[in-house]
Amino acid sequence: MSNEPKLFTPVQIGDLSLKNRVVMAPLTRNRADHGPDTASALSITYYRQRAGAGLIITEGTQVSQQGQGYAWTPGLYSDAQVAAWRKVTDGVHDAGGLIAAQIWHVGRISHASLQPNGGAPVAPSAINAGTKTFIPTGFTDTSDPRALDAGELAGVAGDFAKAAANALKAGFDGIEIHGANGYLIDQFLKDGSNTRTDSYGGSVENRARFPLEVVDAILKVFPKGRLGIRLSPVSPANNAVTSDPAEVFGYFAAELSKRGIAFIHVVEGATGGPRDNMAFDYAALKKAFSGAYIANNSYTRDLAIDAVEAGRADAIAFGRAYIANPDLAERLKLNAPLNELKGRETFYGGGAEGYTDYPALNQAQAAE
Repeated sequence: MSNEPKLFTPVQIGDLSLKNRVVMAPLTRNRADHGPDTASALSITYYRQRAGAGLIITEGTQVSQQGQGYAWTPGLYSDAQVAAWRKVTDGVHDAGGLIAAQIWHVGRISHASLQPNGGAPVAPSAINAGTKTFIPTGFTDTSDPRALDAGELAGVAGDFAKAAANALKAGFDGIEIHGANGYLIDQFLKDGSNTRTDSYGGSVENRARFPLEVVDAILKVFPKGRLGIRLSPVSPANNAVTSDPAEVFGYFAAELSKRGIAFIHVVEGATGGPRDNMAFDYAALKKAFSGAYIANNSYTRDLAIDAVEAGRADAIAFGRAYIANPDLAERLKLNAPLNELKGRETFYGGGAEGYTDYPALNQAQAAE
């Protein structure tokens, strides 16, 4: 019997057969082709290099121009975008990997200059996020949003469904709805950003109504066994907070479970920050959902191994470590040293530096 940690063993997540339980978390890198917002040629190399992951989840990919909040992020709503992503998925598959598209509407985390006809970003309620976004001239304050009319919501859900259908055309193995980090789905769920008084605000059931309508629209065109969603119950990212995280996310997870989707991908603690300074019962969230539970946020090798061995998670998603280590799954398995991150100026925008030029382990050893 093998003593290999379960983290490095195969797992079935919905209809997807992962070769290991190391997942590449979505990472915004702002390197789409300027203008058409298509995945670039460099992106083919970037994702292919990381095909050793059990599952790659792409950077946030907007479902419409209205859904875009940052310059040079890719979309999945035009034929050109579908064709560009097809080259990425072909590259990952050729390298033996699986890849899911994270589909995304940023809601209020945007700037008028990125919106159709320079209009206001949309949100559940007309409350400025009070944070920054990234436009071609650099970081700037988010624009004042307008509240979505209830009559517009079916169209937004339809944009998600179109992106899901396009993901199939582009050859993706799965999709993840971005329901975390203060973007549109999260804005509806949380009462700090959703102060509506109609059937989409107020009670837990009302705040979850639109997010569930998005899921239901997607399930008309996409297999449930290849669908997941990312959640961040207590993260204050982009100033989306709620007074009742256990209630709203417990209810939402149970409703997702009824729909039979493949996984929930949970940011535990503050996005990119402390894991354990915010009280929340992740075990209860996992219990409320019948599918796979992918845990995320500042996991080390030891924490990840322990979480999977103890049954607290079915897989672990790594973000920042995957920026600098294209072969992270292999390095973790070998307990090999990790590359150091290059400067933060290489995270968002730019070219190959800090994107596709990090060496794999054998390349690093050969250079010594």
